[in-house]
Amino acid sequence: MSASRWLACAVLSAFCVLQASSLDTFMAAVYEHAVILPRSTLLPVSHSEALALMNRNLDLLEGAIVAAAKQGAHIIVTPEDGIYGMHFTRDTIYPYLEDIPDPQVNWIPCDNADRFGYTPVQERLSCLAKNNSIYVVANMGDKKLCNTSDPQCPPDGRFQYNTDVVFDSLGKLVARYHKQNLFMGEEQFNAPVEPEFVTFNTPFGKFGIFTCFDVLFHDPAVSLVTKFQVDTILFPTAWMDVLPHLAAIEFHSAWAMGMGVNFLAANIHNPLRRMTGSGIYAPDSPRAFHYDRKTDKGKLLLAQLESHPRHSAVNWTAYASSVDTPATGNQEFQSVAFFDEFTFVELKGITGNYTVCQNDLCCHLSYRMTEKRSDEVYALGAFDGLHTVEGQYHLQICTLLKCKTTSLHTCGSSVDTASTTFEMFSLSGTFGTQYVFPEVLLSEVKLAPGEFQVSSDGRLFSLKPTSGPVLTVTLFGRQGFSM
Repeated sequence: MSASRWLACAVLSAFCVLQASSLDTFMAAVYEHAVILPRSTLLPVSHSEALALMNRNLDLLEGAIVAAAKQGAHIIVTPEDGIYGMHFTRDTIYPYLEDIPDPQVNWIPCDNADRFGYTPVQERLSCLAKNNSIYVVANMGDKKLCNTSDPQCPPDGRFQYNTDVVFDSLGKLVARYHKQNLFMGEEQFNAPVEPEFVTFNTPFGKFGIFTCFDVLFHDPAVSLVTKFQVDTILFPTAWMDVLPHLAAIEFHSAWAMGMGVNFLAANIHNPLRRMTGSGIYAPDSPRAFHYDRKTDKGKLLLAQLESHPRHSAVNWTAYASSVDTPATGNQEFQSVAFFDEFTFVELKGITGNYTVCQNDLCCHLSYRMTEKRSDEVYALGAFDGLHTVEGQYHLQICTLLKCKTTSLHTCGSSVDTASTTFEMFSLSGTFGTQYVFPEVLLSEVKLAPGEFQVSSDGRLFSLKPTSGPVLTVTLFGRQGFSM
């Protein structure tokens, strides 16, 4: 055989192997974990005491990982703070931290545990991945020594990072991500000087990863989709619900739809702190989700996803810009939703067409209720401005929502039950951003998979009467993102 023919055969053989090892679909798992918390996070403990607590949580995570693998899962995501809890100081978190190397070192901790010092947590996660032939995604703490003569080095001589790690099905460390956008109260951690854009390839698509509060910012979250072209986002989170627009399952499913990617969200389970809500979301509809404030137990979810989901582009302002804006009347009123002052108009009939505007945003709604109840008030609201609580970011929001009581001043207040179903709705807005996340949330904080759609001209509309009473139908726009 000539050299050229041999080379051609070799290339073809490699291509065939690659094709055989690639998957059009994969089984995803997320685990909502009821984390065992330390007795105190304000008093220092020894490393052995810290490791004992982490191993108790890892015992629970192991049960979920083994169960997921037995059911055919290719990858499992576990929550932020799922190994040791939250609300530490810099000193009290330190015994829980390990030095996590750059994945380029080509390391399987299960096979060579002491290569980078004492790393029992990484070793155990690696072995769980290897022994169960499953990708394991976990959140833990990373420590990096630095020279205090460096002005960026903290006074105690070390960086401490809220860190996601991914081990592949052979137990190899393939990804390490340091959380960029730290939430209030995360003073125990440092943010990296520059955002990290962490991706890795698998036989079932290209993955990106970020953590909790990151989802509300451009970097790294949006860039992973627009610049790095990932298929699936991995999302460890410790998310506390904020209704009406930021319940975990509500916003995370909307982000998947708005960005056109799979989104695997694993949340802490702590109902007393309103921390619940995990899911496996595809761009067209949720595949599995869990929201439970009644029990103290964790929950494993599994669902099949496309490895390379397809997503159609949306012009979020096209339809709304073609609608005539009526002159405003005295029916408008102001009320607050999550510290933002919305302009609202009450929905007074069983059916109707309404428009409400604030600054550059006009929101249009057509709807038909199954009945107009005297004990419930619904309103259409618009907000176009800077949100300044728990972070600062510019929002444009069009929302149909149930008011907490029949008093208009309660429109926008947190409410999680309703009695009114809708036969149809169509919501649109004159958005100045392409980053708009469509939300439909039903009574008792439930999603409505398969019941609504987004058109290419930017309308969020129902496909059928809602399966339950409506809490909110919302287009949540994040303004200020650059292309």
